[in-house]
Amino acid sequence: MSMDASEIRRTIREQLALSQRLKARIRELESDRDAPLAVVGMALRFPGDVRTPEAYWDFLLGEGDAIREIPEDRTGLRSVHSPGPVTPGRSYAGHGGFLEDVSPFDPAFFGLSQREAEVLDPQQRLLLETSWEAMERAGVPVRRQDRLGAGVFVGIMTSDYGDRLAHRADRTGIDPYYGTGGGHCMAAGRISYVMGLSGPSMSVDTACSSSLVALHQGAQSVRRGECRYALVGGANVFFSPDLMVSLSQSRALAPDGRSKAFLDSADGYGRGEGVGVVVLMRLDEAERENRPVLAVLRGSAVNHDGASSGLTVPNGPAQQQVIRAALADAGVAPEEIGYVEAHGTGTALGDPIEIGALDAVLGTGARGRTEPLAVGTVKSRIGHLESAAGIAGLIKVVLMLRHGRIPASTPQDAGDLNHLIPWNRLKLEVARRSRPWPDAYERRIAGISAFGMSGTNAHAVLESYEPQPQEGPVAPSPGELLTVSARNPDSLRALAEETIAYLAGTAPERLAAVCATLRDGRTAFEHRLAVTGSTAGELAERLARASDAYAAPADQPTVTGVRLRTGTETALLDKSLSELLTAYPGLAADDAGDAPATRLRRLLGRLGLTVEKGEGPRLTPGTEAALSWTGHTFPLLTEDPEAAPRLLREALAALFTAGADLRLDALRVPGTGRPDDLPTYAFRRRRCWIDEPVAGDGGAGALPAPAAGGAELAGGSAATGCCDAGAVTAFLESELSRIMHAGSGLDPAQTFLAVGGDSFAAMQLTMSIEERYRIEVPIDEFEIELTLTELFERLSTYVVRHYASLTEQESGT
Repeated sequence: MSMDASEIRRTIREQLALSQRLKARIRELESDRDAPLAVVGMALRFPGDVRTPEAYWDFLLGEGDAIREIPEDRTGLRSVHSPGPVTPGRSYAGHGGFLEDVSPFDPAFFGLSQREAEVLDPQQRLLLETSWEAMERAGVPVRRQDRLGAGVFVGIMTSDYGDRLAHRADRTGIDPYYGTGGGHCMAAGRISYVMGLSGPSMSVDTACSSSLVALHQGAQSVRRGECRYALVGGANVFFSPDLMVSLSQSRALAPDGRSKAFLDSADGYGRGEGVGVVVLMRLDEAERENRPVLAVLRGSAVNHDGASSGLTVPNGPAQQQVIRAALADAGVAPEEIGYVEAHGTGTALGDPIEIGALDAVLGTGARGRTEPLAVGTVKSRIGHLESAAGIAGLIKVVLMLRHGRIPASTPQDAGDLNHLIPWNRLKLEVARRSRPWPDAYERRIAGISAFGMSGTNAHAVLESYEPQPQEGPVAPSPGELLTVSARNPDSLRALAEETIAYLAGTAPERLAAVCATLRDGRTAFEHRLAVTGSTAGELAERLARASDAYAAPADQPTVTGVRLRTGTETALLDKSLSELLTAYPGLAADDAGDAPATRLRRLLGRLGLTVEKGEGPRLTPGTEAALSWTGHTFPLLTEDPEAAPRLLREALAALFTAGADLRLDALRVPGTGRPDDLPTYAFRRRRCWIDEPVAGDGGAGALPAPAAGGAELAGGSAATGCCDAGAVTAFLESELSRIMHAGSGLDPAQTFLAVGGDSFAAMQLTMSIEERYRIEVPIDEFEIELTLTELFERLSTYVVRHYASLTEQESGT
């Protein structure tokens, strides 16, 4: 069958159009595959009591290191210390980069019981805290029920805190929490569970490259669309003496606990502890949402040494290969790299191999290089953080790129450089003084390396971020709504105090961004403060007064019966609504033709308020719209249309304080930034710790196992023949407190889940009931969403009813 010319032309056009669509789709897929990612949040706990990125930067620009003696509470590590020559069964290293006291934790904030928190590896506790802080710094509120599309990727290589339970003659202290408290998989999984995150969740163990490999995995996951955010972290806190002894036997450790990277005096590495987390997302999405872009991850790569001269021996060609692969992934030329955060452990074998690999690719191997490549490592300041070394170096690089400065890695007075390295023939230099980023580079780009003892290598390439300049001057804020909340009154007051201090240094042009981020970048908890004002000073003063006057409500605050009443002055209502939408464009909708009352009702709905049908409060003279709920009435619109934004802020402040579930992101003015240095949640500090057994005690006494049934209580029993509801309730209250190690008791107004209850605690309580009353409680009687008061009432009713039947059966009546 022949085709005429018009059909042929149409077919050709269709094929060309299809070809263009396919090419566009290929470009789109290729773009997704290597899309630049933004680092939008960071949190950390490093040696030297460094707890924030700001403190870390100050530390990096300062002098000295954070190396100290083994802490007093690390009795296992201290027990094997024997200075001097290598001795079987002993470690000669008595110093390291240790964290400050790692026993405090806020179990209630994360929905854990005291009992579970005591068994929980401090690495998991610190990861929970830093993950939460990193998300807050990114301005991403975490509401567990939302199933946020975030993945978790954690580098971790040891978990020996639980050894104090397992390595003993008496193992009666081992309970189900032992299994979940220390497993590597739980480090990532627990973060996802507690925060309600739905993306991939995995722990990575490639020894010293673990957290940089986790970065690579997280980046790939975001690019593939598996998650919108990636929490990438690393943790290293050690307690067991076994690895310390092993590393000493192989002479891997420096006797003085200091990593002397690239120096002639290098004699091994110093072990260090730390935890860090960063938040990644696509750069285009971060820009669209005005997230705080701290740096841009351009590319990364991972490989293995393969057939090298030894399992733990570094492989120079493999290191060159992984660096080249990362450059290719980033689309960056070797000569564009201005600094590399090296692995740099300070070993006689590893340092020359690494420097040779760096020079071959980025130094003399980069034909267009005009400026010597600067090299450094934070290990010389805080020790080698092993599985957290990559994240410690990564956060350092982000800070360097952001501030445009290269801190001293190894100061001049630390000694001569390694004479085995031919420095005069290389195009690189060790950063031995703090200096600005060289002007010779058009872009500010850095690399970071991490090499695992098992042979897994990783390299990443990052670039500084240059935000687009704002168009025109920032208008001063006409008025703001500032909110603060916490899970308990103590944390609320502490957070309010930190916020007041922050406001003291807030410039007028930043106030809108600060208030908006505290409103929509934080999770709203049950204890709340909200104030309105026009200046930072006014807000700080009012917040201080509100904090001083705060009294915790007797019951969980709720807002019900929200009603709206509007007047009949349509023109006035229209003008007032226009003022609201001018102040808050995010509240706008395509409903200009509807009645003002309908538009106002919908506007309130966009703020999360469900306005019930029916007339609201009677309007007072001069008021054109008013909002009421459970005994409160607030004017929204008056005869003065320009007052509408202020009145709305005051009503929302009252609603927020009363416990309303508001969505305040609609108040954010387009283009408003999200500061990354705002105060983060003020965790309570409660000691959660199991002491290590003293040598020779057989392990007795570290964690007494709860006796089944608990202490003798006035709760009735089969033996006594009495069983009334009050006595059973008293037994249940005391028994659950004992099971969960709640020395000060449990809040009866909280739900079973909210106080840290879980399936294990529920099982223990039902077993105690069965033992005491010989009554089996079905699982459907144990409603975990009830408050403890309601749960105990439900269970006591069941026990009393069935105990009476049991007594009748036994008596034959």
